[in-house]
Amino acid sequence: MTDRKPTTCMRCAVGCGYRQRDAGDGRGVVEVRGDEAHPTNAGSTCSRGVRETVDPGGERVTEPLIRRGGELRPADWDTALGTVAVRIIEALRKGNDNVAVLGSGQQTNEAAYALGKLARGGFGTRHYDANTTLCMASAVRAYVQAFGSDAPPPTYEDVPQAETHVIWGANPKIAHPVLYRWIADSAGDDGDLIVVDPVESETAADADLHVRPEPGTDLALARAALAEAVDEGLVDRGFVDRHTEGFEAMVGSLPDVDVAAETAGVSPGRVAELAAAFDARTVVYWGMGVNQSVQGTGTARSLIDLCLATGNLGPGSGPFSLTGQANSMGNRVCASKSSWPGYRSFDDVAHRKAIAREWGVPMTRLPDSSGPGFVRIIDELARDNVDVCWTVATNPVAGVPDSGHVRAALEDSFLIVQDAFRSDTAKLADVVLPAATWGESEGTVMNMERRVSRVTAAREPPEGVRRDVDIIGAVADRVVPELFESTRLDPEALFDEVSALTRGTTADFSGLSYDRLAEELAVRWPAPDADSEGGYRYYDGGASTDAATDDAAADDAAETETGGDDADSWSFHTDSGRARFSNASHEGVPEPIDAEYPLTLTTGRRPDAYNTGVRTRADADDGSETAARLHPETIADNLAAFDRGKTVIESRRSAVAVEVTPDADVPPGLVWLPVHNPAANQLTLSAADPESSEPNLKQCAVGLSAPDRGVADLAGRANGADSLP
Repeated sequence: MTDRKPTTCMRCAVGCGYRQRDAGDGRGVVEVRGDEAHPTNAGSTCSRGVRETVDPGGERVTEPLIRRGGELRPADWDTALGTVAVRIIEALRKGNDNVAVLGSGQQTNEAAYALGKLARGGFGTRHYDANTTLCMASAVRAYVQAFGSDAPPPTYEDVPQAETHVIWGANPKIAHPVLYRWIADSAGDDGDLIVVDPVESETAADADLHVRPEPGTDLALARAALAEAVDEGLVDRGFVDRHTEGFEAMVGSLPDVDVAAETAGVSPGRVAELAAAFDARTVVYWGMGVNQSVQGTGTARSLIDLCLATGNLGPGSGPFSLTGQANSMGNRVCASKSSWPGYRSFDDVAHRKAIAREWGVPMTRLPDSSGPGFVRIIDELARDNVDVCWTVATNPVAGVPDSGHVRAALEDSFLIVQDAFRSDTAKLADVVLPAATWGESEGTVMNMERRVSRVTAAREPPEGVRRDVDIIGAVADRVVPELFESTRLDPEALFDEVSALTRGTTADFSGLSYDRLAEELAVRWPAPDADSEGGYRYYDGGASTDAATDDAAADDAAETETGGDDADSWSFHTDSGRARFSNASHEGVPEPIDAEYPLTLTTGRRPDAYNTGVRTRADADDGSETAARLHPETIADNLAAFDRGKTVIESRRSAVAVEVTPDADVPPGLVWLPVHNPAANQLTLSAADPESSEPNLKQCAVGLSAPDRGVADLAGRANGADSLP
């Protein structure tokens, strides 16, 4: 056995440090344990992160595959890459946007940067995005609008200093167990835990206060709480006057508290309790329950507004969105997806000139728009406006709403799938390129508090499998050979290249290097030189740029933050240097219930599944039907739709047969399905937030009907009868 190497858990975006080595016994990829020296987790781990690292349950793809005669058959790498290159070159002859590229928050910074450089600088396509848009785009848009730049202001050091923790539309006890321990410990130490969720989740079961809005009404509830805070005199006028703009316009846009509370299905008393929580040092965390909505950006802005209005910005407080994929932030900073590296804007000519110069490509090749977003790229494929689609470490057939539409769109294109595991999307591919997975790749990732850390290889990929950067380099060499200096891309050289591109930007990590990360293990940006590290974002005052680490210092710093005399403590990346309030208002759900579809479908995380299930999902291969949770009252009201514990859920898009679990934690009238199972997204609708392009995955109208063979067959076909060899 070799010595253990430091690496980062790739399960979620907490960014826990591991020590790993090759398992060497055929059980799994690597053997891991927590790294006690790591500044993020100090050795703490969660069972799901360890389990999915050590023993991934998905089936590996171990050789290239090409579709011949309607079936995927083994091929050698030269044939597979040659086929890919020819089809991409043919498509580009019709126009740069004739190729779509879909990346992932599971890529390293280096792979994401290389893929974005190829898509934007090599192909010149607008039709490039990543699955991070499906989960984080609304939070990102809200941060940019409010603060002038992406990423949460707080860091993990602020969690134990908070007096109140408000968790809104998230279930971190399941999704982020290590972070949740810190929250629970702080709340249990004379603090308060408040959870906003329609369902009594595992996290909500621990709460001191559980507020249960109707699905899709989070914006109405957030504006009601903000109006209540204004009415009750909870506004920190000193902070608002010195460091914000748009407050009076925001107040003028607020609804009547009672009316908004009724819209959200919450009592005015509950709204008052929720608003009162912000009259303390408060961190508000939110997740997909907020973001995955046609009003996701407005709701996230309103949570930020609550922090701004009550002076909850500074050590021990603030808005903190929770990220599911390990490298969602790195994808945003490095991948040229929604911005050029370092958050350089697409519509800025100077930025495009700088990128074109550094990449050695014509500026006219670079798009002046980030494109239509993941869901609308699928629509372009469905309209036959894009001939080739290349997916990397993402599974849109399972993870994108209205998956029947997605399936049809991908079937009509030339589909290239690059992944480590056999997925629902890979079943439709024309070419499958087998990629390395955790423990087999080198690079870096960024966690949700902006820490950059190394990902290392404990073993070589299986024979026939290549690392992402090698595959991207090989495709580039055949299509645009001048783009990279070498076919075999070096992760460290890619890191140096992208970090240099961030110099002087709002996401500057040009002071980082592999050597520094080897020594310090994890460093937060901004880090513009070899000695600096970012702390609480936008805060320039106080004794340290990092959040205070002891109670007395935290109290002093918080006093300064929430209306003290230090008028120069804050510097936001807006034109005025002030944080901006919003004036969004609830406009209803995109698909209300009616007589034909009288129930509301929502989705949530489950502890035994990895995202769309390509790596771990208990029911992926055992033939069982998806399990839906319904309140006993809902079951009693629809008894004719049940047969031996099963029913069929129907939406305007599809129907799926499910097993039913009676569960009083789910409110009457609601149907809960696991977001990890592809069956759920046969039902969901593709409406998206107009500001962020993030889809409305958390609410749609459904009905129940009795199982019959025709519907069961339909559900089976939708789940995909094809299989890989």
